[in-house]
Amino acid sequence: MAHSRGKIRDAIVDYLAACGAEVGLTEIEDAVQRRLGNVPRSSVRSSLYHHADKIERIARGQYRLRLVEDDAVARVRLEPIVTVGQARLYHEDCFRWLSQQDDDSIHAVVTDPPYGVVEYEENQLRKLRAGKGGVWRVPPSFDGHPRAPLPRFTTLRPEDKVALTDFFRKLGAQLSRKVVPGGNVILASNPLLSHLIVSALAEAGLEPRGYIARLVMTMRGGDRPKNAHEEFSEVSVLPRSQWEPWIVMRRQPEGRVQDNLRKWGTGGFRRISESRPFGDVMKSFPTPKRERDIAPHPSLKPQEFLRKLVYASLPLGQGLICDPFAGSGSTLAAANAVGYRSVGVESDAHFVRIAEQAIPSLGGLSIDPI
Repeated sequence: MAHSRGKIRDAIVDYLAACGAEVGLTEIEDAVQRRLGNVPRSSVRSSLYHHADKIERIARGQYRLRLVEDDAVARVRLEPIVTVGQARLYHEDCFRWLSQQDDDSIHAVVTDPPYGVVEYEENQLRKLRAGKGGVWRVPPSFDGHPRAPLPRFTTLRPEDKVALTDFFRKLGAQLSRKVVPGGNVILASNPLLSHLIVSALAEAGLEPRGYIARLVMTMRGGDRPKNAHEEFSEVSVLPRSQWEPWIVMRRQPEGRVQDNLRKWGTGGFRRISESRPFGDVMKSFPTPKRERDIAPHPSLKPQEFLRKLVYASLPLGQGLICDPFAGSGSTLAAANAVGYRSVGVESDAHFVRIAEQAIPSLGGLSIDPI
């Protein structure tokens, strides 16, 4: 299948924008082929040559975006909008923000990203806040308790899944530079989509390290066939979900783990105690009402769980935690509670306003000790 020069150019520009640094020719060619399929490498090189107004060759086989004064990346907001304790929150697009950070400056990432990307598009957020339509649904109530909206990932189209993998490749390309060697990258996911996200992050250079299973009863799955409930009353279309996968990736350590720990302070997980290692199965509960009242975010995770996860993510208890999809600030609140430095980025002004009050309130809650 032949691709237009414009599509090849856009793929190159998007990838360079996500990386935020100079990139080698082979890496650019591989990125274009991942996005567009079997594009001849000669076509990629030709596009680099013919779009010198956008793409700058800085050395033999090395390229970056040509920055001009009105580029979005040059206008990135580099002052925190919220500072609470050891936490800083920026109101910015995370890709633009990450592109301006120093390489090897983040020691761990703990984040709850958009599982399917589409659910946090502006039109879907409007439908969520209006309480009707779109990807978001309200599960049926059978016990008198109100239900929180959940996104329906079974509705994702093939093009949505392509966008999802491209999104996480871009994220992985940034994090593989900004996270220090051996640094953990831990992301909430969904059983239907986690395999796509792991593959995308691995293609971008991060190393898969398994999953953490958050054991929690949810309202996902378990439903009978739509519009045929009585006819197939004994059938569930999907198993009732009783766990949530948190993907564990890391940047490849430099040499042996012990050498990496000495140099960077990373390369593993902090133990619960000398006799108890951190495990990959964590019992949990739905987020308590008192926390949802403080921070009304549709994907809010409980502090009891987040504090344990954040605590374990820095093996020596030292370094900077980053949440590039900070939402209402729950990860930053958890970092404050366990005494870690943290930084978050959130593009939605609505959630930034919530986070300003939620970070100190959530961080100050009395929770059972780690």
